[in-house]
Amino acid sequence: MEDCVTRFALFLCIIATTAFATSQTCTPVTSKGEKGSPWIVNEIGCWTSFVGEDKAEVHIFKLNFNNPENVIFQINLTDAKPMHLILTSAETAYGLCYLNSEVHLYTNQNSTITLHNAKEPSFQRNFHLIQGLPSEEEELIKWATETFGGVTSFTTLSNVDHITSTGTQGTKPGSPICTLEIEDLLEKHFMKIQSNPITFCFPQQQASSPETELHIINIAENSSIRNVSLHVRAKKQTRVFMRGPQGTMWTFINPQHTSFASNNEITLNHASASHKIPPALTLTSDTASDVQRMALYYFKVPTFASYTELKLKESRISLVLKKNESPTVAPSVPAPGNPVATNSPTQIPMVIMLYTSADYQTPIDFNTKIQTDKRIFAEISGNTLGSLVLTWKVTKCILRSKGSCLAEKNLPFFPVDCPSNSCPNRARFAFSIEQLQELSSTTWDMECDVSFCYTEQCAYGGKASRNLEFTQPCPETPTRPCINGLSGVLGIAFGGFLIGVLLVGALWFIKIKTGYPTGLEMNSTVVNIPGCPCSGAKRQPVSTNPSPSENSSANASIGSTQSTPTSSMA
Repeated sequence: MEDCVTRFALFLCIIATTAFATSQTCTPVTSKGEKGSPWIVNEIGCWTSFVGEDKAEVHIFKLNFNNPENVIFQINLTDAKPMHLILTSAETAYGLCYLNSEVHLYTNQNSTITLHNAKEPSFQRNFHLIQGLPSEEEELIKWATETFGGVTSFTTLSNVDHITSTGTQGTKPGSPICTLEIEDLLEKHFMKIQSNPITFCFPQQQASSPETELHIINIAENSSIRNVSLHVRAKKQTRVFMRGPQGTMWTFINPQHTSFASNNEITLNHASASHKIPPALTLTSDTASDVQRMALYYFKVPTFASYTELKLKESRISLVLKKNESPTVAPSVPAPGNPVATNSPTQIPMVIMLYTSADYQTPIDFNTKIQTDKRIFAEISGNTLGSLVLTWKVTKCILRSKGSCLAEKNLPFFPVDCPSNSCPNRARFAFSIEQLQELSSTTWDMECDVSFCYTEQCAYGGKASRNLEFTQPCPETPTRPCINGLSGVLGIAFGGFLIGVLLVGALWFIKIKTGYPTGLEMNSTVVNIPGCPCSGAKRQPVSTNPSPSENSSANASIGSTQSTPTSSMA
């Protein structure tokens, strides 16, 4: 018995340990615009006071993408000051550029970036393809200096989504010479950048008021990062665990209130001197769970504050820990029934219209109920992008109930051909609710995922949604003859009257010829007419008085064969 209790206790300990370890790890997700991340990523660049003789600024954007297969970005410079903008990238990407007449755009003639603009005449006039435009940073700055006289700014952007001009002057007081160094991108007030360079997560269970915070940084093995500068501005004790590929150098700038550990060499830069610290441990795996568990084991703590994963193209970056910000606990996977809304990369508002037939000529009103046995034709469309023609594809549609009982169903559909020259920037498909059995509600939200394709490259475009209300078809009933107004009623009444007259005449004729009592005598006990009162009187004898016109011999013959009234009554 004691042995069984010991085994059971050991089993409970194993379960508790496993559950605890699982709760202290998290799965990293990509952030949008570094929102929620505890770190700010700064990359190589410069910012000067240079303005050309033509009163135009010169800006260079170097674009890096971790996943260059389906990249769509947008540049909006309609409010920008006069400038020459140079774009360079080593990856394949697709860009939507909105320029004003004073902005000139330059890129390599053999560039893998495909650019389009909604204002075709202005875009063609201000868009320049340069043969042999350099791609290396120093060489590109040299070319721009020889061509325009100098460079106002050089900015490295990783996984950018949107670049928007603020309409302010893009210069910085000081030297007009562009010297590349790690810079703070947020200081460049002349533009707003939305990008997602960081992948991070927070554990689901954290201490309510930890004395120290543990932040974990992991550089993927396939990343180009080899030199990282860290600025920790926290006022309380902070621990940082860093893992990187072999040869990575971590440099702390003024590391006050900071404890750290890494599998790489660390350099401490103080105001007076620098110190190098050799690797404290060995960790070759870059898996998120392995790195997180190693950090917890090394610092002997039950939880950590944040986990950050870096996969950037640049060799040098800077990480700045945000001031006075404590990350909130957030599950790494969205809870069921609460889907994460994803904006379209091109910010194109899309709408779903429904039609009754494949010619797409008769739209269905938004308030019209749809019968479940009807085939519905749908079209998703949005604002056109000028001369740019994209192929839209519907990849998935789901239905979400709006009643008290939450339900979600995949909506089967099939695409309807729509030539791009006749209906650009839209997608058509058809569906029928009859395929979905046992609908628990009549009011649903339909949401469809749309992809944008240019030539053979496709990228996620966003979601389109609308409300749907269904109704079951009415069952067929046998047709009944209808009476058409007053004339029909009078016709039926007159017909019934004629039939009654004929029947009464026939019965009267039978009585005259045979003398047999008919059903017209209401007191007769032989025949009763349904619905009429019946008398309880006795049957009256047939009269034997001869008619004055009858033959006397016939009367005598009849009288001899008939009994008297007295005998018959007896």
